[in-house]
Amino acid sequence: MEVIRLETTNKLKNIELTTPLSLAIGYFDGVHIGHQKVMEQARLKAKEQSYKSAVMTFDPSPKAVLGNNPNEVKYITLLEDKVKLIENLGFDYLFIVPFTKELSSLSPEEFIESYIIKLNVKHLVAGFDYTFGKFGKGTMDQMDQYSNGRFTHQTINKVAKNEEKISSTLIRALIGEGKVQDVKEYLGRYYMVNGFVIHGQKRGKKLGFPTANLKVDDRYILPKNGVYIVRLLVDGRWENGVASIGYNPTFNNEENLRFIEVHLLNFNKDIYGKPIVLEWRKYLRNELKFTQISDLIDQIGMDKQEAINYFENE
Repeated sequence: MEVIRLETTNKLKNIELTTPLSLAIGYFDGVHIGHQKVMEQARLKAKEQSYKSAVMTFDPSPKAVLGNNPNEVKYITLLEDKVKLIENLGFDYLFIVPFTKELSSLSPEEFIESYIIKLNVKHLVAGFDYTFGKFGKGTMDQMDQYSNGRFTHQTINKVAKNEEKISSTLIRALIGEGKVQDVKEYLGRYYMVNGFVIHGQKRGKKLGFPTANLKVDDRYILPKNGVYIVRLLVDGRWENGVASIGYNPTFNNEENLRFIEVHLLNFNKDIYGKPIVLEWRKYLRNELKFTQISDLIDQIGMDKQEAINYFENE
């Protein structure tokens, strides 16, 4: 898959794509089941018409540019995650459009001329709620007017699961509530975040349960504080484990920094500094403050056994 970053509308003058495209367009945070339906239709049309298949996405989130609190915007997938997921779906091109105030000020007609017509798009696919142009005035219902016969278009209706519309908003809510075991039904996979292993206080080792302390990008949305069954991808292998996310109240009275610690089952390698992928599988319990260290040790042992049972019965 060729990844093309379209810096500005002026840059498009230097791009010459003579091959006709079937393009799926959207922000696509999470690349969830609903997004995949949009993309699949674009790919099928490309195959049917001998077009090249393509996806157009935007970065950063429009809310991060137009909202009042850009630093509070959280993502299911960062751009690098999104690129990998779309590549795995088998597309020929991925166009990344930086979302700027300049872009948001374009009229719907200007957006279509600059970002659809100039890329030789012959078929356009989007979800029913996709909007574009200044104030989001452009909609798929008006696409006949904007296309003026120069490309065909297709609108994908609401995709639902358990009578709920599959949306990035729903998935973010589930993650934030700690319902990570439910996310797979809507996302099509378990929720994963990228990061690396950092040095910690090494308390886990002293308690008999060595942990890997993790640093993940703070733009990810993270589950609520608590203990979770997880998997960790490190050195090309998936390892089973238990993760604690929170303020570590037994040893820490301050609530200004969240910690993520993972105890891996049957694992004793040195992985400090290694890049990892953390996969959230199941919520176990709330974060607790123990007055007796022996009670904490007993509870960690029970958490570990629950994880062992979970993976044995998987």
